[in-house]
Amino acid sequence: MKTRIDAKFEQLKAEGRKAFVSYTMAGDPDAATSLEVIKGLPAAGVDIIELGLPFTDPMADGPTIQLAGQRALEGGMTLQGVLDMVRAFREQDDSTPIVLMGYYNPIYSRGVERFLADAKDAGIDGLIVVDLPPEEDDELCVPAQAAGLNFIRLATPTTDDKRLPTVLQNTSGFVYYVSITGITGAAAAEAGDVGPEVARIKAATDLPVIVGFGIRTPERAAEIARVADGAVVGTAIVGEIAAGKPVDEVLSFVASLADGAHSV
Repeated sequence: MKTRIDAKFEQLKAEGRKAFVSYTMAGDPDAATSLEVIKGLPAAGVDIIELGLPFTDPMADGPTIQLAGQRALEGGMTLQGVLDMVRAFREQDDSTPIVLMGYYNPIYSRGVERFLADAKDAGIDGLIVVDLPPEEDDELCVPAQAAGLNFIRLATPTTDDKRLPTVLQNTSGFVYYVSITGITGAAAAEAGDVGPEVARIKAATDLPVIVGFGIRTPERAAEIARVADGAVVGTAIVGEIAAGKPVDEVLSFVASLADGAHSV
């Protein structure tokens, strides 16, 4: 079953282009502004949208994204609210892939079967659930794939050759390589460190490898895209939203990052 994510990477490969992936927190700073930003991302050059699902205890996230989640929750954003946003986005865009990124608790609370049916129906294409290890694949990963959703796994600098096959086992869509150890937004990604790691992962899988964490500028997005299949920017974009920038300014910043990744 080909997803929008698979189709997007086929298209990028045919065009000889790298992917630019953006992350924003659903509902930050409020539902209306958040939806306006998301709707503007494809025209700003975003190939794949990662949408954060706000959660009360986001252990992998740095302060910028934690605060974005808090603002979203305080504004009344819920899992249902996120699904409604995706549905609203799909009214005008049926091709840009959306990956929901978050934690297992809200999904578990809703019930896996119901969540997967609702997510697919709303127009979500893939999931990144950071607190479910491969050992728990039967919990969500395998049912998600069966429902036609990609399950995207994170590989990190500490994912050694012994661990890598386990991480890749049920992964689909793409592999998300976390370029630094630690939380989001903490340090800068270095192409010299990332390149060999991407090559090592690519030797073990046919999936595209996209690199995130520590990319804040168009120049860095270009450097990373040069050694990978694409780049993800999250914290820097969320920071612009947190600073209260108007939507058009946020989107022009996103466009500069996309141009960086696409310049390679």
